[in-house]
Amino acid sequence: MSLAGHVSRAVTRALLPAAQRERLAGLQLRDAGHGWDRLGMHPDSVKLSAATTRFLYDVWFRVDSRGAEHVPSTGPAILAANHAGLLPLDGMMLWADVLRQTSPPRVARMVADTFVPRLPFVGTAFSRSGVVGGTRGTVDRLLDDGELLGIFPEGVPGIAKPFAERYQLRPFRVGHAELAIQHGAPIVPVGIIGSEEQWPELARIESFHAWGAPYLPIPATPIPLPVRYRIRYGAPIDPRGRFSARQADDPAAARTLAREVQAAVQALVDEGLRERKGIFR
Repeated sequence: MSLAGHVSRAVTRALLPAAQRERLAGLQLRDAGHGWDRLGMHPDSVKLSAATTRFLYDVWFRVDSRGAEHVPSTGPAILAANHAGLLPLDGMMLWADVLRQTSPPRVARMVADTFVPRLPFVGTAFSRSGVVGGTRGTVDRLLDDGELLGIFPEGVPGIAKPFAERYQLRPFRVGHAELAIQHGAPIVPVGIIGSEEQWPELARIESFHAWGAPYLPIPATPIPLPVRYRIRYGAPIDPRGRFSARQADDPAAARTLAREVQAAVQALVDEGLRERKGIFR
């Protein structure tokens, strides 16, 4: 084992309780023959990420999760969630929540915008934990393999909307609906509350496009605010029996399903907003 591997395991042992380490020993990985899966995920990196996100999940954002029983324990499925925030901390918390709440533990393969894998160091770290670039070939292959995808159908417009319009979802793109129809994969709607207030944006540099980034946000605070995260999973929306695989290329069918998913996510977000008594509680 390399020095980095020894350090990774030592950090995991130091930060992750024994019960959680034992639970993650049951992680399933399609080993491509050299310890990683064919898209770069490694079980030690998944465990390290679980360890290093524990403080954010348990202490800083105090994640309140409900409805995770709707996440299928096996087979292809798609998590479709609202998206917001200066950095993709919502994706990080959703990833950590799925890993904790599913049994046996499943790794949500979060689908990142195409510029994320190009980021120095970050791109590699993310891919080791199961994050993938948003190319059609990649997500097709993962669903063929029976994996669980995490998708933000709003895309960049979701994180770029003004603060005054927080929690008002931008129109969902239809890619997740096309995939669900083609692969017969249920879509689990997910509402995330807290991400819109987690890190106020002071300004943005619109001309910054290094590595393909849409812009460079300038935060108003040096670190994220300790808002309370709420993650709500809804009942799966199953395209099987309603759409044939051939309709994956039918724009009308994809739009119909995408609108249904967006309405379900918006309902979960609205429900979570009604429940909370303040952004920090």
